[in-house]
Amino acid sequence: MKKLKKIPKFSSEEQERKFWVKEDSVNYIDWKNAKKASFPNLKPSTKTISLRLPESLFDDLKTLANKRDVPYQSLIKIILKDKIDRELRM
Repeated sequence: MKKLKKIPKFSSEEQERKFWVKEDSVNYIDWKNAKKASFPNLKPSTKTISLRLPESLFDDLKTLANKRDVPYQSLIKIILKDKIDRELRM
């Protein structure tokens, strides 16, 4: 059995990301003993953007969101996700 290297301590997520881009995890982790993990309360990272829309499109979006009883920002995410998923399946 191969001796595993010790995973270093990282001072930031960025430092850890850079480390794992260069390193192969099989040198540090015995994946045969790995167990499946579930993180039900983990929320994906978000990024704030600024988006300019024609007023008429924005009004239509707010009307549709009101009909669906969801915030318009959430409706934008739903519509974008749906469209992106369809495009990626092509």
